[in-house]
Amino acid sequence: MASSPTAHTAVRRPLDTARPLDALRCDIGGPEPLTRVVSDHLRRLGATVKDGDSGHIALDGAEFAPVTARTAWGTEGSGIEDEATAQAVTGVMAVHGRRHGTPRGLAVDYLATATGVLTVQGLLAGLVGQARGGPAAPARTTTADRTGLLTVSQYLAAAGADEPEAVEPGPGGPPFTSSDGVLFELETLDPGAWAAFWRTLEAPADAIRAGWRPFQFRYATACAPFPVDLHEVTRRHPWAAIRQAAARSGAEVCRLRTLAERAAEDDGADPWSLRALGPARAATRAGRTATAPRATAAGTSAPAPTADLPLAGLTVLEAGRRIQAPLAAHLLGLLGARVIRIEPPGGDPLRGMPPACDGISARWLALNRGKEAVEIDIKAPGDRTRLRALVADADVFLHNWAPGKAAELQLDAVHLAAVNPSLVYAYTGGWADRIDDAPMGTDFMVQARTGVGEAAHPAGEPPVPSLMTLLDVLGGLHGTEAVLAGLLLRWRTGHGVRVESSLLGAADSLLAPALRRAATGADPRRPAGFRHPLRTSDGWIAPSDGSAAAAAAYDVTGMCTEDALDQLRGHGLTATAVTTDLSALHHDPRLSGPIGRDAHGAPAVPDPWSLA
Repeated sequence: MASSPTAHTAVRRPLDTARPLDALRCDIGGPEPLTRVVSDHLRRLGATVKDGDSGHIALDGAEFAPVTARTAWGTEGSGIEDEATAQAVTGVMAVHGRRHGTPRGLAVDYLATATGVLTVQGLLAGLVGQARGGPAAPARTTTADRTGLLTVSQYLAAAGADEPEAVEPGPGGPPFTSSDGVLFELETLDPGAWAAFWRTLEAPADAIRAGWRPFQFRYATACAPFPVDLHEVTRRHPWAAIRQAAARSGAEVCRLRTLAERAAEDDGADPWSLRALGPARAATRAGRTATAPRATAAGTSAPAPTADLPLAGLTVLEAGRRIQAPLAAHLLGLLGARVIRIEPPGGDPLRGMPPACDGISARWLALNRGKEAVEIDIKAPGDRTRLRALVADADVFLHNWAPGKAAELQLDAVHLAAVNPSLVYAYTGGWADRIDDAPMGTDFMVQARTGVGEAAHPAGEPPVPSLMTLLDVLGGLHGTEAVLAGLLLRWRTGHGVRVESSLLGAADSLLAPALRRAATGADPRRPAGFRHPLRTSDGWIAPSDGSAAAAAAYDVTGMCTEDALDQLRGHGLTATAVTTDLSALHHDPRLSGPIGRDAHGAPAVPDPWSLA
């Protein structure tokens, strides 16, 4: 154990062997589904991991006092005891089930995976704080219920807004089916390409017009109730003709792949990459923070790291849109970093996306509240000069621009490292250049291409990508993890770092158990009816995974929810009520942290970590 974290100095390690957690050891204990990703990711980052039964996770080495974490499903007595009950309480079942018209559980361990990534973030943040001269922190607790609230935070924000959704939610959505039985996903961000695609297939004009808006807003509403005529149109055309229509129009289509196909091509790559740039400045930011804090523009010293805010004093520039990069920066801000958004002239257009709270998009606030903003036209040479000036005094530059755009604008890692050799340059993308002929790198296309659509539903059901933004959110969590790993690697090596995370890496983390089953020839999907809640006279209940088979023997359709729960509990079974109205989460006693309101009146979920 290190005797004094504030006395640490950076150790310059050989770059060809350095990983952020090189020479650190970790003892892991806790519920296996929650610690699977923790163990895997810490090993990939270089730690020596030993599984134990302590219930806590402890990570330390010669340079660091131990950082500890605890992970759990929820608070004791809450009824949240596994993936099924956590999904039920936090609204994940409600959101994922919107396209079906009834609550449905995800057949993958989504919250366990996301909770594991958040747990690793807490450990990395604790090490970064120590490296910067901050104190060793008490144990961080990460619970699946808070993770669940984070994953539905945009949907929750919309439910608490001052106005209704722009599109009335209702069942329906992709994928489409060709005449020769090919299931496929369609993607375009351009209404002109949308219309051209359907005109080529001779779809009715009124169906084309009526379908665009629900298609456009499916990322926000988790459903797409567009006209059934569009489904009927694709069923009249073979897959080859549909591909030709997409090529002519500028839209993109992707055949839904199976888990077996994904397992066969899986390269086993890490879910992120870290690559050294040039040597950092002689006095690295880590060293300056520990010994001589740099001055802010106002002439005052930057805040020093604390136990609960280990990134205090660091500056993150975020040039992100939609979910993945903004969520990554949001989490860095919760850990204490100053986050400055780079927005186009006139501001981020998503600020006006309905529904609004106090005139600002509720969804936008869910990921961007508390950030500063500066308007920069990255296409204008003068504004790019302004951006480089900001980069010169930043610690992290984070973006999710289209592939190749940063290099085209001379704002890629090589160019910005010349401005700031100490920079952690972070890119949150779609495919990480790991898939040949990859389609557009959006959430639903990556779900389709990697078999997530098959894994998200149990056997006997069509392989349908979830319209909940599973991979955008999980990709954002991976982005934060990668940035924290990059900050630690910068301190340990004395080099700036380029880090990249992707939706593909998020899919691989989520699918790891299913892909292992597929690789051994076992059925990669969960059995029929898996995580389907039970209907009561006034709602739904979700048995825990361990109680589901026995609970199915009881008919609770004529009982109210409380009586149904009492009956199952009387037989020694575990179940909980399914949240169907997200606005009811504000007063749900099962949650380990309260949902508040921000300055605009928008719902604000609790931080995913809590300190003991």
